[in-house]
Amino acid sequence: MIKIARRFLNWWAALAALLLMGVQVACDLYLPTVTANLIDKGIMQKDLHYVWQIGGVMLLVAFLGLLAAMGNVFFASTQGMKVGERIRNAIYQRVLHFSTNEMVRFSSSSLITRSTNDIVQIQNVMLQMMRMMLQSPIMLVGACVMAYSREPRLTRVLAISLPVLVVAVIVVMYLAMPYFRVMQRKVDNINRVFREGLTGVRVIRAFNQDQREQDRFRKVNEDYTRVGFRAFSLMSFMFPIMTLVLSMTNVGIIWYGGRLIAGRSMQVGNLITFMTYANQILMSFMMLSFIFFFIPRAQVSAKRVNAVLDQPISVSDLPVGQLEPLKKDQPTSLQFKDVDFRYDGAQHLALRDLNFKVTAGQTLAIIGGTGSGKSTLVNLIPRLFDIERGQILVNGQDIAKMSQHDLHSLISITQQKAVLFSGTVRSNLAFGNPAASDEQMWRALEVAKAADFVKEQGGLDIKVEQDGGNFSGGQRQRLAIARTIIKPAAVYVFDDSFSALDFKTDAQLRLALKEDELVSQAVTVIVAQRISTVADADLILVLDDGQVVGQGTHEELAAHNPVYQEIINSQLQEGDDGREA
Repeated sequence: MIKIARRFLNWWAALAALLLMGVQVACDLYLPTVTANLIDKGIMQKDLHYVWQIGGVMLLVAFLGLLAAMGNVFFASTQGMKVGERIRNAIYQRVLHFSTNEMVRFSSSSLITRSTNDIVQIQNVMLQMMRMMLQSPIMLVGACVMAYSREPRLTRVLAISLPVLVVAVIVVMYLAMPYFRVMQRKVDNINRVFREGLTGVRVIRAFNQDQREQDRFRKVNEDYTRVGFRAFSLMSFMFPIMTLVLSMTNVGIIWYGGRLIAGRSMQVGNLITFMTYANQILMSFMMLSFIFFFIPRAQVSAKRVNAVLDQPISVSDLPVGQLEPLKKDQPTSLQFKDVDFRYDGAQHLALRDLNFKVTAGQTLAIIGGTGSGKSTLVNLIPRLFDIERGQILVNGQDIAKMSQHDLHSLISITQQKAVLFSGTVRSNLAFGNPAASDEQMWRALEVAKAADFVKEQGGLDIKVEQDGGNFSGGQRQRLAIARTIIKPAAVYVFDDSFSALDFKTDAQLRLALKEDELVSQAVTVIVAQRISTVADADLILVLDDGQVVGQGTHEELAAHNPVYQEIINSQLQEGDDGREA
């Protein structure tokens, strides 16, 4: 928590809240003393002028305390929310720079919990820290001093009640804290199952597994509820314990104080003042004890948030002085030199000894069986992973020595899963090129063979639901391809982006890509399963178990490469001989 506060808290605002809280506490502690004087010197002496005079002072002190309390609440609440805002921004920015290795370590459901529930816990404690967490101990100490200075003999009652409260709080906290620590992990489980249910709802319905998923969610929900019930049930014992001790303390003070008054050794005002201070002491202790319930939860949340913020990023730029500037006059090319790649923690290489080069206007096609490493290879081009050995050169520059910002300005990619953002077709295309005109957007849609259905549904401003849920798989792919080609780039990558298209649309789209002025001047990389999709490429890589087992044109590979021949034979039954009719 200290680390979070140091990083995100505005200390000037916190200091203002602390000063205002000090004024409020001083006013609260001063009022009982004024009340005692009002009773003893005014009411008991029947001095009406003194009553009005002291009454005015009390109103002034109470009003000052009210203003200080309002100011303290303002600064505390705004800073509490600002801290949450800053942490959420920091986590989001951090996650955007995560490589796949970091995303695997922190699951999506856990990251959602950390950026919502965990931050709420931290916000609440930050608010309480600037309110009750500092106010309670100051009030507790101040009230004890004032009570003792007013009537030392009555403090014997507090000497009995306070240890009882301390023991009760320690016992309840000892029993409840383990449950609070477990609750955050249970929230992760709920988010995970709920998210899987939302993203996989069509699969669930298709396999008629509705009841199974409902039972699965009910199980984790009941698990969380059971832990929360135990934690808050134990915590709820504090209310009756506090009430009982407070009531018994007041009874003891009145009984003992009444005897002292009857013996004319204490004034009535002192009794009322001491009771007020006793209530402040016990209420401050009660507030302080409740804060201790939330601190462990917030501490767990702070550790989880710090784990994200402090996680080293495996793919990062070199120090500024060692980075190579982007050379814009270099001829367009993509080259792999002796590249090996291994996933984090894996024993075996996922890709090994990759060597090839393509230049402007050429198309590189990558084909191979499932798990052969096709998507892994193309993910190395935008440096989503760092390689273990070798070099990857874009326009003759080593991508490891370029800033990721410069590298990504040279590359435009359509991932294996077509991802669309909620908004409109226009906003999704602008994601690829914010400065694109309507004419450029329609050009990209024409090349991607998406213009017809976009026009039919209302044009560039038609709504796109989250993940493109209001479009078919083929339409989503074509919109994603349009977003890719609208961006001016040196390398265009299509990672199995034609899989949802029929053969005719596939052929028309690839022909349009070749004829497009922007794409035809760049390097095009296509990952595909179909022979027909890769047959016209200038260079075809055949991958098998992470190795290039053949490279060349379609005719060369079809004549001499056994793996490529096997792929052709497996697709002949589907009427795909590798060429368009």
